[in-house]
Amino acid sequence: MDFQHSAQTLDYQKRIRKFIKEHIEPIEHQYYLEIIAKKNAGDWKNWEVPAELEALKQKAKAEGLWNLFLPDSGLAAGLNNVDYAPLAEEMGRSFIAPVVFNCNAPDTGNMEVLWKYGTDEQKEQWLKPLMDGTIRSAFCMTEPDVASSDATNMEATAVIDGDEIVLNGKKWFATGIGHPECKTLIVMALTDENADRHHRHSMVLVPMDTAGVDLQRMLPVFGEYDEPFGHGEVHFNDVRVPVSNFIVGPGKGFEIAQGRLGPGRIHHCMRCIGAAEMALKLMIERGMQRVAFGKPIIHLGGNREKIADFRMAIDQARLLTLSAAWKIDKVGALAALTEISAIKVIAPNVLQQVIDEAIQMFGAAGVSHDTPLATMYAYARTLRIADGPDAVHRGMVARLELAKYRHLAKK
Repeated sequence: MDFQHSAQTLDYQKRIRKFIKEHIEPIEHQYYLEIIAKKNAGDWKNWEVPAELEALKQKAKAEGLWNLFLPDSGLAAGLNNVDYAPLAEEMGRSFIAPVVFNCNAPDTGNMEVLWKYGTDEQKEQWLKPLMDGTIRSAFCMTEPDVASSDATNMEATAVIDGDEIVLNGKKWFATGIGHPECKTLIVMALTDENADRHHRHSMVLVPMDTAGVDLQRMLPVFGEYDEPFGHGEVHFNDVRVPVSNFIVGPGKGFEIAQGRLGPGRIHHCMRCIGAAEMALKLMIERGMQRVAFGKPIIHLGGNREKIADFRMAIDQARLLTLSAAWKIDKVGALAALTEISAIKVIAPNVLQQVIDEAIQMFGAAGVSHDTPLATMYAYARTLRIADGPDAVHRGMVARLELAKYRHLAKK
């Protein structure tokens, strides 16, 4: 395996780091305090995109720091996953940097789907404006009434009726659906209950303004609404769209999901590494600056050993992330399922552990909005559900590992 980054990637990394330091860090803390202070957080109909964010996006676009996540599509930088990894890590040190560089979830995953599987018409209508940053999107998969960790449980339907698809059902925790510029949804729903379990579901493009799309409410995560993106509950009541809004075709939902959940989901892991580095930095700085019982608290309570453990854990997580990225680049996501599932468990867990100890080092300040740690903790803990439960990923790793010893099983 060769994890050496190209000269192009190293140049992007340097430029991203410089952009974050000069343009994002000076305004990010105040940006979040102003959003938190708003009293209408749960009322998404009044959400607005801060002018500062739009200005930063335009500046990043002008500097060519834009759409760095897509491979060689003719529409983006043309980086592979190994080359994109250090760039996503830099973005992970900031909450808004992925948005500024048009590299934020769920839009990245949705753009990957459209780039890889969309028709020319779908690309023209939805992919181009998404890549231009003029619209946003959401991915509707999780449902409130079933255990969505098993995706075959999904009950929302997308049934063919002549030349239309009729959608009915409920979805929730659809990230980004509250954004004022969220214009399209990718909805995964049941099309044929009599097909085999991996060919029953389809992915359908549904414009937000389609009759019957009912955004019921925004859902807080650890008390925060993540304005202006948010996580919403949406109901589909006899929603009708053309049959041409199927992505690939009916029954192809799981095939598309496997293509989407590889590269798109390890982007989260890459950002986790950057966030963990930021949390470790904050922890060390706090520990060296504060004195208790006559000495810097960095030298109390086994804190030095914890820092050493975190250094090793972060580096291990980075290497496994790069290993997964390398394998996806070389042989594809389906051949890298063990590495992808493993890093989906390890990266957010490492991040959560580092943040937890950083909060402990900060004391009361760590759970307040005076530091980014509380929000970072919510992100890490939520990722262990939103990116697929740890148990499901461990189950995948175990299944693939046991398959190597199938010859030992009793007949």
